[in-house]
Amino acid sequence: MQLLSLGASRDQIDDRIKRRHLHPIHRGVYLVGPIPPQYAYEQAALLALGREAALSHATALYLWHLIPSLPTSIDVTIPPHKTAHRARLVIHRAPLERKDIRRRHGLALTSPPRTILDVAATWDELESLVAEAHYRHLASDQELRAQLERNPHKPGAPRLRAILQLPGGAQRTRSPAEREMVSLLRAAGLTGFEANARIHGYEVDVLFRDHDLVIEVDGYDAHSGRVAFERDRLKRATLTAHGLAVMAVTGRQIRDDPQGVLARILSALAA
Repeated sequence: MQLLSLGASRDQIDDRIKRRHLHPIHRGVYLVGPIPPQYAYEQAALLALGREAALSHATALYLWHLIPSLPTSIDVTIPPHKTAHRARLVIHRAPLERKDIRRRHGLALTSPPRTILDVAATWDELESLVAEAHYRHLASDQELRAQLERNPHKPGAPRLRAILQLPGGAQRTRSPAEREMVSLLRAAGLTGFEANARIHGYEVDVLFRDHDLVIEVDGYDAHSGRVAFERDRLKRATLTAHGLAVMAVTGRQIRDDPQGVLARILSALAA
């Protein structure tokens, strides 16, 4: 439509396609030249589906920097009364309020709170996602609760509601062992801890700030090699110099001897 509005005829467009000056992405949407600029395919998806479309779900998570890698397909949400089918696009149909749509990199996409609710039913590490959004100041508990109030029957609403009710709030975790540690602490009824918290210039795996206790969930891969060894020792020496007790726990210990791990933590907290 943009080319036609600029005066190009359909024959001219066809000729440019044959000469490979234009590369079709979707019906009526073309890439100019062989090298796509950043977010070209996301922009093409919006052009293909019209003004009311918004990038959503995993694609929006990536654009908000809440996940590290771009999904293989592009998620787009369109109004319920519309129908569309496009190759390489995952099309969702749902009503979106004006406040649910933001612009980033020149693209229309769902807001972080709405995006989190959209993926809540199926996202494996939903708690970490919520915590990461908190950490990046993209979605507060209040904003997420407002989404739940406006969309109480969304499939992911029960999961998201349960996470917002967790004692101490959602926790950022980066590995299965860290998630197992957080689960162990919660099962024991312990509160007052922060996962992946910063203190004295370092990020620590679990911090009981009021008790000056740090728990480092060690893995072999993360601490093998001379550089990693030296960095780890400097971190522990610095934390100890500031009066913190540092307890090392391995993922294997958490899985094979959870009660022993818990007993050592309780002893350290009591001390």
